[in-house]
Amino acid sequence: MSTDQTDSQYVKIFDTTLRDGEQSPGISLNAQEKLEIARQLERLGVDIIEAGFAISSPGEVEGIGLVAKHVRSCTIASLNRTQKGDIDASWAALQHAERPRFHVFIATSDLHMEHKLRMEPHAVVEATREAVAYARSKVEDVEFSCEDATRSRPEFMAEVVRAALAAGATTINIPDTVGYTTPDEYREILATLYANVPELHEATLSVHTHNDLGLATANSLAGVQAGARQIEVAVNGIGERAGNSALEEIVMLLRTRHAVFGMRTGVETREIARTSRLVSRLTGYPVQPNKAVVGRNAFAHEAGIHQDGVLKNRRTYEIMDAESIGLAHNELVLGKHSGRHALQKAYADMGYTVEGEDLKRAFARFKDIADRKKTVSMLDLEALLDDQSRDTSERFVLERLALRTATGESSQAEVTVREGDAVHTATGVGDGPIDAAFKALGEIVTTTATLREFNVNAVTGGQDALGDVRVVLEQNGHTFTGQAVAPDITEAAAQAYLRAAALAAAGIPSRTTNDTI
Repeated sequence: MSTDQTDSQYVKIFDTTLRDGEQSPGISLNAQEKLEIARQLERLGVDIIEAGFAISSPGEVEGIGLVAKHVRSCTIASLNRTQKGDIDASWAALQHAERPRFHVFIATSDLHMEHKLRMEPHAVVEATREAVAYARSKVEDVEFSCEDATRSRPEFMAEVVRAALAAGATTINIPDTVGYTTPDEYREILATLYANVPELHEATLSVHTHNDLGLATANSLAGVQAGARQIEVAVNGIGERAGNSALEEIVMLLRTRHAVFGMRTGVETREIARTSRLVSRLTGYPVQPNKAVVGRNAFAHEAGIHQDGVLKNRRTYEIMDAESIGLAHNELVLGKHSGRHALQKAYADMGYTVEGEDLKRAFARFKDIADRKKTVSMLDLEALLDDQSRDTSERFVLERLALRTATGESSQAEVTVREGDAVHTATGVGDGPIDAAFKALGEIVTTTATLREFNVNAVTGGQDALGDVRVVLEQNGHTFTGQAVAPDITEAAAQAYLRAAALAAAGIPSRTTNDTI
């Protein structure tokens, strides 16, 4: 990654998967899941990771803090309103970061100032000045954002930006908060801002776009053409409403069309596919098949004339190599006779260091799966490692699941769950095996939560593919997510439900604010 502020051809990648991405409906990542994604983003080579919105909950402070302690080569940011309490919460989360950043925002459009903030313009300017100065008193790296910038009056936005820069902001972000602008209009907005605030040339200009009209990537590119040298993105384009500008699209666009735009990033593109899969698994948001760059159809060719051309020369219909985003090595790698060293080497080849007790647990999971599948692929190994990281310190562990089901009859399930030294057994009857299993588990883990979402995906193709199940429960306005991987989808569903129910029973708080840029 480049940290040279004077390199006019380098574009910083600011990843907000863990903040704006997590604000997608139904996504709620725990601290360990945030760390898993952050470590992969570090391998990917992003410059800045926005790890969350610290003031939103104690769990958010914990998650940001965990990322700050363990991810050392990226700048770690936390979002803040122009309130001292927000900044203090961010400092509590970021104080151990190698390179901390406070990201401060306030709305600058007349619409937001009147109806959301209920503040006069002069008060917004003063709040900006005070908050940025307070943030700068704690860290050297402060980013300031004008929420709803593309619907703000240019002259007023310039006044706010001048105040932020004078107070010590080092990065100025001009977000298209509601996905309203167009590329030509965005370029004009940024050009006007540069003209009205010459000192902006001494800072980093950032762009943050939303996809409400399908223009997020195009608008981000327009921002770069206007002088922005930081782009705020999310993996798979997840985020509020229709999502953010997609990391993979921006990075591969600048790489593929380098001759035209002359810009580069520090991203290791061969980690893109793996990052996409991890984020999809942990958030429960499947990637649409025709999604640019990372969709399963991105390198597929159905039409005969296309297939013929690709067989003769892939460049006839492919502008990118599948290998360039890390899709070259998805072949089957291990079987039931493979040993511990072979497993460790396979993980090492994939970029993971697995040793000691982690290797012991991983090998036990691998042998269990290998006995039930003919072969275990790289994708399977990734999924198993992700799943293992969730269950190492769980309060409840599924020991046994027995089912009886027949067409036209109610299903019955018997479950055995270990809780420390105690072992609990319960039975349940339901409309199908999964419903019966959930009811049996509900007898052990007492909660008033109700099922909100249930999703099943296959990790790979084939009849013996691992099932990846996500369960979302809702209780008192909060959501609790559990996810699990197993060859049997009923087993995976039971484990996922148990994890979600345990969180609900513990009352672990979820995000409680919807403020966003």
